[in-house]
Amino acid sequence: MKKLTLLLTVITALFSLNACTVLSKKNYNALIAQRDSLSSGWNQAQINIENLELTVERLKADTSRLSSRLRDLQAKYNGLDSNYSALLKNSSSEINRLAEDLKKREARLTEVEEILRKRDEATQALKDKLQKALLGFQQSGLSVDIRNGKVYVSLTDKLLFDTGSIIIDDKGQQALKELAKVLKTQPEINISVEGHTDNQRVNNLGQIKDNWDLSVLRATSVVRYLTDIEKIENTRITATGKGEFQPLAEGNTPEVRSRNRRIEIVLSPKLDELYQLIK
Repeated sequence: MKKLTLLLTVITALFSLNACTVLSKKNYNALIAQRDSLSSGWNQAQINIENLELTVERLKADTSRLSSRLRDLQAKYNGLDSNYSALLKNSSSEINRLAEDLKKREARLTEVEEILRKRDEATQALKDKLQKALLGFQQSGLSVDIRNGKVYVSLTDKLLFDTGSIIIDDKGQQALKELAKVLKTQPEINISVEGHTDNQRVNNLGQIKDNWDLSVLRATSVVRYLTDIEKIENTRITATGKGEFQPLAEGNTPEVRSRNRRIEIVLSPKLDELYQLIK
């Protein structure tokens, strides 16, 4: 604006000089040069102003974009902060729940361990009582031991039966009678009678076709004696035949075959209380 005013002043002066006096050529050229310089400056100023206006517009646009971006980021931050607070709250609740579940499980585990401890103590006591009661038969092929928390009373076939027979002899009945005395004092004990044979084929035994038949019928004979004669409750006892397929020892010598021909009376405590705990 100052340059424009100066230019107008110069032009006015020129007209005034023309009106008042005649300029020399030198002065005239100087004035023309000055005019051209001022005109050039004016044009450059206009260009600069336009550039500045464009810069201002770009800055405004950038400012608008940055403001929009800032609002988006703020919204995302607020959302994340809200999610974090909810997650923290839920995590705290979940941790408390898990801690309570763990406490309950530990309590149940303690109960189970206590029941198993009592079972083991009862099993050992039963074994000791049976060994004492059946001491007189141990030289005849009777043994008592504990396997997998159960008491196994193993009687060789020669203690109970004649060769190939399913009828219990007098000595076998006496052993079962002493066994029954102990079992009657242990109503919480389940009884499974298992018949086992050697791997020799059955020959000339009438209706007994094979070792399966022989093992089942011998187990059944023992069960009938214990229930019919010694009055052990039927609901406590089962009979199974294992044939030759669960030998105590591998081999085919007379000694090995004699060990494998046996009746095993498996005594296991009732674990109803334990089963209720682990459901």
